[in-house]
Amino acid sequence: MRLIRLLFILLVFAAVAASAGFQFWTGQVIEVGETPVEFTIRPGSSVRSATRQMHDAGLPVQPLLMELLARLSGKANQIKAGSYALEQGKTPLQLLDKIVNGEFSMGSVVIIEGWNFSQMRKAIDAQPALKHDSQNLSNAALMKKIGSDYSNPEGLFFPDTYLFPKGSSDLLIYQQAHAVQLKRLQDSWSGRAEHLPYKNPYEALIMASIIEKETGQKSERPLIAAVFVNRLKAGMLLQTDPTVIYGMGEQYQGKIHKRDLQTDTPYNTYTRAGLPPTPIALPGQASLSAALNPAQSDALYFVAKGDGTSHFSDNLDAHNRAVNQFQR
Repeated sequence: MRLIRLLFILLVFAAVAASAGFQFWTGQVIEVGETPVEFTIRPGSSVRSATRQMHDAGLPVQPLLMELLARLSGKANQIKAGSYALEQGKTPLQLLDKIVNGEFSMGSVVIIEGWNFSQMRKAIDAQPALKHDSQNLSNAALMKKIGSDYSNPEGLFFPDTYLFPKGSSDLLIYQQAHAVQLKRLQDSWSGRAEHLPYKNPYEALIMASIIEKETGQKSERPLIAAVFVNRLKAGMLLQTDPTVIYGMGEQYQGKIHKRDLQTDTPYNTYTRAGLPPTPIALPGQASLSAALNPAQSDALYFVAKGDGTSHFSDNLDAHNRAVNQFQR
């Protein structure tokens, strides 16, 4: 009888000690070092499978203890699949909260102002943290997939840095960038100046893309816009090289020649009046704003001065003098 009582007491002490040890463990920092440990929990994983995947990825936690923690806390069925990163200073309790709350590891992709859509697609295709669901889609099919009313994607995505949970579909980036561009365009259209020569917001987007490619000086964009708006109103040809280059496609090898200016394409604004049929690049906010609120100016011409800025003229004689001064 005394032996049974002694064994019972020992079992109680052992249980208390184990419970205390477990409680102590849940509050201890997981030693991952200076570099966060990245791991992925696959969709449909049980809590046992999830803890094993964390351990196999190099996370220094005991899978059975993590499983026990999840079960005792009542969160075993709340673990979310996805990609994560655990940095130094986190405890098992904080790790459990991370995978229950879906605090995914984030990746980023940068879309540059002035890129064309082909360059945007290459940047997204090169992002290894994305799931590439769009790779075999044509441009038109991609636009349909993201629910767009447009079939030609050029210009319809806002250039910016986009964050995403690692393992996300690349369609998420296209959807976000498209929605932002449409919102920015509509907001700019709502606040547009009077008497602009655009029939609709899409024509303003085309103009914004031309402005984007004509200058890297944000301060000059309203004046560049004024020149092109004045030309449209006067019935003059836009005669802007970036549209010609876009129309040349892969034939453009870094230099534009006189024969290129004379070769007709839908984008050659030396041979065709008005705006080209689509944007030629991804315009940022500064170019959108300039297209819809150009400077108050009578300028009809501009020429690069060689220092990154331009000289603006109201008539052809003044423009020719500026060309002689700055370029010849």
